[in-house]
Amino acid sequence: MKASRLFMPTLRQVPAEAEIASHRLMLRAGLMRKLASGIYSYLPLGLRALKKVENIIREEMDRSGAQELIMSALLPAEAYMESGRWEVFGPEMFRLKDRGGRDFCLGPTHEEVFTTTVRNEIKSYKSLPITLYQIQTKFRDEIRPRFGVMRCREFVMKDAYSFDRDEKGLDQSYQAMRDAYCRIFDRLNLDYTVVQADSGAMGGSGSEEFTVKSEIGESVLAFCEACGYAAYDEKDECKPVPEEDNSPFAPMEKVATPDVKTIEDLVGFFGCTPSRFGKTLLYKADDQTVAVMVRGDRDVNETKLKNYLKCNELALADEETVQKETKAQVGFAGPVGLKTRLIVDLEIPYMKNFITGANDTGYHYKNVNFGRDFETKEIVDLRTITEGDPCPVCGAKISVARGIEVGHIFKLGTKYSEALHCTFLDENGKEKPMIMGCYGIGVGRTMASVIEQNHDEYGIIWPVSIAPYHVVIVTVSMEDEEQKALSEKIYNELTEKGVEVLWDDRSERPGVKFKDADLIGFPVRITVGKKAKEGRVEYKLRKEDGFTELTTEEAIESAIAFVKGE
Repeated sequence: MKASRLFMPTLRQVPAEAEIASHRLMLRAGLMRKLASGIYSYLPLGLRALKKVENIIREEMDRSGAQELIMSALLPAEAYMESGRWEVFGPEMFRLKDRGGRDFCLGPTHEEVFTTTVRNEIKSYKSLPITLYQIQTKFRDEIRPRFGVMRCREFVMKDAYSFDRDEKGLDQSYQAMRDAYCRIFDRLNLDYTVVQADSGAMGGSGSEEFTVKSEIGESVLAFCEACGYAAYDEKDECKPVPEEDNSPFAPMEKVATPDVKTIEDLVGFFGCTPSRFGKTLLYKADDQTVAVMVRGDRDVNETKLKNYLKCNELALADEETVQKETKAQVGFAGPVGLKTRLIVDLEIPYMKNFITGANDTGYHYKNVNFGRDFETKEIVDLRTITEGDPCPVCGAKISVARGIEVGHIFKLGTKYSEALHCTFLDENGKEKPMIMGCYGIGVGRTMASVIEQNHDEYGIIWPVSIAPYHVVIVTVSMEDEEQKALSEKIYNELTEKGVEVLWDDRSERPGVKFKDADLIGFPVRITVGKKAKEGRVEYKLRKEDGFTELTTEEAIESAIAFVKGE
């Protein structure tokens, strides 16, 4: 391809809307453009890279024995209603009606559609196991689209679904997908970790995520360097960390605390650490109000709470609800005498002589103790893990980092096959539900994650596997016939050898061409300049500083060897 004919509108200025490196670089390098909040168009360079990610995924999925098909993105509501997820998805689902008034949605995910398709076509155990997949556009009305294609409202996803006769078969299908995912992310040169995760709206039992460590990751990853344990904070196991306190149980005492509402205010007022407080928060879980209690220096993990309550919607209660339940203003809620359903974190029973709100505006209790002054049978792991907490496996100190989810695999079991009556006849003619698995990769998000891990101050540093073009030839002066002729010779020979080449034949200053080459991130740059008449060029790898002067033949051979990994 010649750059003079290529649509590659690069930008010199950093777009104001771009918050992270991949978003900035994908816009500046002309890979994509924004249409609306969370909606992007891929331009030629971006589409080439995206398709290469898709092809790697496709090759490894096919290698695993999965079969590709394509489902519609416009889906009738009936299957989602049958599974019970028409309401579960809530406002994230794009819903619409056709001219006849029939309900449809733009597919946020395809469990129901794959399940009903298999239900209608497979009846016997002889047709199982089977794994089907597609690479297709999904739609979710994110409340806060951000970070470019990391969290957007329209995105390309590879989703696969396995159907087996029994749990043993599911284990084998799941492992085959897990192995395929490792090969995919290895080929993309991603530094990733496989972690335990929450299944969320997908349901099911086992769930693992493939995550890329990144400061801009929206998920919190807890991991142990001693034993290799890793889990997202919504799935990690938080062991109680009792504070050493040999003092006797003291009588509970009500203390006037005017205008003292927050933990920070209380720390100053009582002159103690946040761990000496019991923090009570009220939530609305669907139609019920619940009180949740954690130590003052801890945060409620709302995903854990939502899973425990099995609710569709969860949010902090409004001020009116808090006053109704506690008879006090916000900031003075506590467990003593509270009539609301109370759920406490595992650490609360280990606390001694701690401080809580008194359900009376302007007052707190001190020397509160679980079991004596209040109690509940609902004692659950509800908190978010923190740096230095004990590992639930080996007890060593946990480390915490942020991560980007690029892939997610689930053991769904019979959640959807039972709800949608997807059954088969076994060897004895008995009807049984199929055992399902679900496996997803965010294609655009994966491409952006590659950029997050492979860039410098000048631009993207593509791995060869998904670079839009392998080699860029920069002709310093297109008016120089010798430079032009040598550039064309190199271009033709590399192209004949299967190397993807962009020839920058534009009538631009050399500096502009070099900046664009670095910004877009082509793995190899061959510069044809003043020594063209001697048959010599400059050869440079994007990931390395400096260049090497080579003969034309040496540069061609080096480029071919590099691209082919020799």
